[in-house]
Amino acid sequence: MRAAIDVLIVGGGLAGSLAAWRLATARPALNVLLLERGSTLGGNHTWSFHDTDIPAASRQWLEPLIAARWPAHEVRFSGTARVLSGGYASITSDRFHAVISAALGDCVRFNCDVASVSNDIVTLADGDTIRAAVVIDARGGGVATSIPCGWQTFLGQELILEGDHGVRLPILMDATVPQDGGFRFVYVLPWTSRRLLVEDTLYADAPAIDADDRRNRIAKYAIERGWTVKQVSREEHGALPIPLSGDIEDVWSDDTIRIGVRSGLFHPTTGYSLADAVATALLLSEMPLDHPIDVLLALKDLAFQRWSARGFFRLLNRMLFIAAAPESRVNVLEQFYRRPEPLIARFYAAQLSGLDRWRLLAGRPPVPLGKALAQLRPVLS
Repeated sequence: MRAAIDVLIVGGGLAGSLAAWRLATARPALNVLLLERGSTLGGNHTWSFHDTDIPAASRQWLEPLIAARWPAHEVRFSGTARVLSGGYASITSDRFHAVISAALGDCVRFNCDVASVSNDIVTLADGDTIRAAVVIDARGGGVATSIPCGWQTFLGQELILEGDHGVRLPILMDATVPQDGGFRFVYVLPWTSRRLLVEDTLYADAPAIDADDRRNRIAKYAIERGWTVKQVSREEHGALPIPLSGDIEDVWSDDTIRIGVRSGLFHPTTGYSLADAVATALLLSEMPLDHPIDVLLALKDLAFQRWSARGFFRLLNRMLFIAAAPESRVNVLEQFYRRPEPLIARFYAAQLSGLDRWRLLAGRPPVPLGKALAQLRPVLS
């Protein structure tokens, strides 16, 4: 007998919610069910992307989720400041939840604790079971512990100010702040003239976050810019894995159908996973979903292809985390942002050409030459 549920997705984070939403929208005849442990979809996050990160057709169906859009963005270093052209957009978790939960209706269950997942059945914490033709594990978490990683750690606060802040465009990196503990920068999104998101971000060797220190840094940043904070309306924090090497086989150590960061689908150097979550949702919406083994193989193929194609980014990560001293990591990024804008855009989209890779390695490296060669030697031999 065919299961009453065609696709059961466990985990209402970014990847799981996008997949459920896209399936429900593009293939309404499917019976889709999304289970979420908490009371909202998407948690407490902000996701941003450049227009060039995501194909135009996918940006169209993402449009209802976008809370703000800008025509360009800035980067600031002690010796370099640039405005880079091209659309930049952000999705807030509030909007994410409102749009997708309304679209799914009864096809999402909140406050649903899951004990175990297989490819055709889910056991809940209370012992009940739910069977489906295909079960997809979209629960959050990092990559396999066998994958050596650095970390992009951050704490952000949404500030409401007494007066106008004067920030016209997003500041993706303000690295004019003190470089202690690793590559550190402040990320700023101006929502309105008196409301903005300010994140203290650190490329660090460990995922731990000293929340009080981060809050103090944000407060100092606001004071130095002459902003008077009326209210901190929201706070978010996280640690994104930045893999230095590793085997995708370790990520897929069993045959559970999985999507999201735990499947290895994220940008290796930025840690961002939105573009890959969109690609995953699109793949699922366009393929047969009758047999778990076919879905498993298709998702594994996507993850394996992208992990293999992105080995150069893991080399760059080793340059940043191993070849460069923590306080000197900023030099690597400052040199990168002197490159042509199209190359920078292709970097964020994880679509570097062979010529791009050569350009990024050409010239004297912004790290000790011996340490740079130590990382390059396995690639060149």
